[in-house]
Amino acid sequence: MRSVAIIQARMGSTRLPGKVLKDVGGQSVLARVVRRAGRATLLDDVAVATSILSEDDVIAEDCIRLGVHCFRGDQADVLDRYYRAAQFCRADVVVRITADCPLIDPELADNTIDEFIEQRPDYASNSLVPTYPSGLSVEVFTLVALQRAWREATQSYQRAHVTPYLYENPQLFSILSLTAEADYSRYRWTLDTEEDLETIRAIYQHFANRDTFNWRDALALMERAPEVPLMNSHVRQKALREV
Repeated sequence: MRSVAIIQARMGSTRLPGKVLKDVGGQSVLARVVRRAGRATLLDDVAVATSILSEDDVIAEDCIRLGVHCFRGDQADVLDRYYRAAQFCRADVVVRITADCPLIDPELADNTIDEFIEQRPDYASNSLVPTYPSGLSVEVFTLVALQRAWREATQSYQRAHVTPYLYENPQLFSILSLTAEADYSRYRWTLDTEEDLETIRAIYQHFANRDTFNWRDALALMERAPEVPLMNSHVRQKALREV
């Protein structure tokens, strides 16, 4: 089976426009995500899926610099874009990562893929039950399951967020939920606001702007330096239906 991580990226964020190309320690957020995801040993390839809008041309250009495949598709129907990107990449197993997660952890990606291969569900995720810090979400699913969602999902939020049709229909798909050994969901490592960006930059700066640190290293920093998580502790996570 060919496993491909497809990183969802766009410039048109409502709360922080252009967030995926913001600078974090001398590299774009997208570069951080691509390189961290690329260290997962169970992946055969990494690609980026963006839209055909002219504002996303800069993402395609960044992908050229990073040496990663870029697929461009529908701006609003992200499920369609994602499905066609998976076909383009010849993926049998799709690993969904979003480009606003510059602390994405290759070991967690490998763990999720490994459990998916071992237990053979249609869909696996480490974020169905929030226990990891926000920003470490890894979803793994078969191309067959994605194709069914692409064919049958009708709600706008299901098309905008790619996977809700899968995990909202356990009568149609076998679901595997993975959790951490404790609840760390109070920490926010995703990028949606200026406060999030300050937090992420502070974490990278602590590690001399290298991206080889893992999520447990970042967790230890949170516990040693409580002022870091306070930077964005008030930020509310957008609901899925806010499309």
